[in-house]
Formats: sequence, structure tokens, C-alpha cells
Amino acid sequence: MARVPAYVAGRPARVREGLEVFKLSSNENPYPPLPSVLEAIARAAAEVNRYPDPSAAAMLDAVAARWGVRPEQLAAATGSVRLLAQLVEVACDPGDEVVFAWRSFEAYPIAAAIGDARAVQVPLTAESRHDLPAMLAAITGRTRLVVLCSPNNPTGPAVRAAELEAFLAQVPGDVLVVLDEAYREFVDDPEVPDGVDVLRAHPNVVVLRTFSKAYGLAGLRVGVAVAHPEVAATLRKAATPFGVTAIGQAAVVASLQPAAEAELMGRVAALVAERHCVLDALREQGWRVPDAQGNFVWLPVGGRTPALVEAFGAEGLSVRGYGTDGVRVTVAEAAANARFLDVAARLR
Repeated sequence: MARVPAYVAGRPARVREGLEVFKLSSNENPYPPLPSVLEAIARAAAEVNRYPDPSAAAMLDAVAARWGVRPEQLAAATGSVRLLAQLVEVACDPGDEVVFAWRSFEAYPIAAAIGDARAVQVPLTAESRHDLPAMLAAITGRTRLVVLCSPNNPTGPAVRAAELEAFLAQVPGDVLVVLDEAYREFVDDPEVPDGVDVLRAHPNVVVLRTFSKAYGLAGLRVGVAVAHPEVAATLRKAATPFGVTAIGQAAVVASLQPAAEAELMGRVAALVAERHCVLDALREQGWRVPDAQGNFVWLPVGGRTPALVEAFGAEGLSVRGYGTDGVRVTVAEAAANARFLDVAARLR
């Protein structure tokens, strides 16, 4: 197990006397849960002496109705990352391959290693985008999964419809293409497709989504996969029994009520507007910043990464460094973004 890389979580901000600090290292939603969601959580908490519904039927019915799919196309788990791990477990024999872009979500090589599969990392383009022709060329007879992170965490760009369709047309039908859409709700590029629409035409596509980001339920760990029924059924068989808590299920159902979801999506729109302001300001300051379609921005600063992480930290801002590749910064409330831009201007 020594070959399994460790997941590195975003660090909290260092406390500084007289200075408000901000955690911008974990892509968390800065807004607290809605009152109606908190009420649903409290009701569910009163029965935590009982196991939750192992099928999460009420939750998945609500999700199916909202996303326009059938409940038998869905599988739930403790976050979308757990669903990816289950896909590796059920699809890969020892030595089979999982192809993904790099740098991308750091849980991908972990899931591959734990599943005894071989991680095939394909470098991003100079614009920090997925290099789909190179990923296609990396597919071999041992490839079982190809993972596309759209928008890509930590760099920001999303895969567009034309390039995705050209890619899917050439992927062998027995290779599962996993479209990780953890940040889908933040996308405003009209050329980026909705993964649920994509999978309708492609039986080998699986879409992963989470209620951690846009819906602000990161602490409850609820992810949902959308797939063709036979794939979804296999995922449900591989799930940890009672994995999604009753509290998590109730919070998702409450969040999908029309009035609640409208308010939540209003918050998402505010964060997207903040993202545009942050991107524009960074570029005016002279930073080279790629497109951003999630709730974060990426500074591809190479060898400066460790020093910049420390410098931002000294100013009460916890940001996420990735080796010597770059720094990811969560787009948060206006005060946090203003502080970040002020410090970024001085560090440029």
C-alpha cells in the first residue's frame, strides 16, 4: 500500500490577531445552510438511533425528478469521490488502466491505486485544459475507465461539447467514460454540455455529481452517479450499506424543493459573478490565469507555488498549493475575494 498517494486536504487559515482570516483552500461554499435545510437536518437528527434508508429512495426520487432521469439510473454514495472508487473496484482487474488528465483531482490516482489499477496520467495542454486527443491515444486494451473532470479541479477549464463528442465517437464502447461534474452548477460557458444530456446518447458514459459544492452540504458527504441502468445497478451493489446518512438524505431532499433550490442557485450566480470579477482583476494585475468554470481560480506559477502559499498564509489567506505546479484559490464571499486580490497585487 506504500504506492497509494495520500490525499492532502486544504488547510484552515492561520489565526492572526486583529485580522479577519479566510479559508480559500477547499472549494467550500461560503454560505451557511438554508433555514429550511437546517430544519430538515434537525428532524432527521432526532432519529439517528435508526439506520438510514439503504436505498436512499426518497432522495433519489427527488434527484431523478430534478435531473429528468429515472431513479434506476442513479446511485448514491458518500461523495462523488466514493462513487469513482466503486467504479474502479467493479470495472478494473489488477493491472487494468484508469486514464485521466494531470494535473486534475488528486483523488483519481488514489482511487486507481487502491483498486489495484494502473493510473495513466495525460498532461494538460498549455491552457490547463484536457488534451482529449492525447487521452484518446493513451487508451489501450487494458483501459477500463477514462475520467474527465469538467470543470477541471484544480485548473478550472471545462470540456466543451464539440471536443467531447469527437472524443466519445472514438472511445471503444467497452471503456467507461466518467464525466466528473462536481462543479457543474457554476458553469456559464454555453459550449459546455450538461453531462446528463451527453449520457443519453452514450451507454458508456457515467456522470458524477455532488451536493457538497453548489448546494453547500460538504459536511454531509452526498454524491450521486447518473448512468445507464445496468451500470447504476452495479454501483448500488458495490455501495457501502447505509453509507449516505438519513441527515444527508433529508438535506438533499430539502435543498431540491423549488424555493430552496432557487435561493441556492441565486447564491451560485453570485459566486459566478465574483469569479468573473476575480479573473478580470487578476489578469489586469498581470497574472496568467486560465479559464475558470468552477468556484475557484488557478495560478499556474510553477516553482513559486510553495512561496506564494506561505505569502498568502501570512496575510490570513489559506490557499491550496499543488507541488510546484500552481495555486488554487476558492472564490468565496466578497470580503475574502477583495483581500485575496489586494494581496495578489502586492505579490505579483
